[in-house]
Amino acid sequence: MSNKKEHLAFGKKNYMWMLIGIITIAVGFFIMSLEDSPMGFGALGLTVGPIVIMTGFGINFYAILLKSPKTTTED
Repeated sequence: MSNKKEHLAFGKKNYMWMLIGIITIAVGFFIMSLEDSPMGFGALGLTVGPIVIMTGFGINFYAILLKSPKTTTED
């Protein structure tokens, strides 16, 4: 058996940003559900909610592209 340490695809910082992005997306959908206008045709349903959701997707995109610090492995 080897003593190589298993590495995940992303680092801790990446997963933290992904979690923030997922929470932001959920908050955006919650904001959209608060709309009292019929069929959601109000300010929250048409502008604020989608902007928050797109911000969450942007955060997740950033989390995927963020480089993790390289760790040296000893053979």
